[in-house]
Amino acid sequence: MGERRCYRCGTDIDALERVGRRDTCLSCGAELHCCRNCEFYDPGRHNDCREPQAERQVDKERGNFCEYFSVRSAGAADVGARTSGDARAKLEGLFRKKEGL
Repeated sequence: MGERRCYRCGTDIDALERVGRRDTCLSCGAELHCCRNCEFYDPGRHNDCREPQAERQVDKERGNFCEYFSVRSAGAADVGARTSGDARAKLEGLFRKKEGL
């Protein structure tokens, strides 16, 4: 399993054997058992979640009782942002005005 980090400040939370409903980050106080810290969190998908059976959580930064919660690894936290940035760069390149025309 990769490094596990707080979604808000990036503090290492690997010391916790299991992230419980009331666990908070020792550095910033963010609730850790929340959508933003879950491997299934995926902004833009239905309910911002890749798990189709998960109940809707309105506040993605608030602790919840989701049965599908699994702490995302640090590497997985940036995948969506990196993919989005790559797609935007390709799209801008496609519509960039060609020089010399």
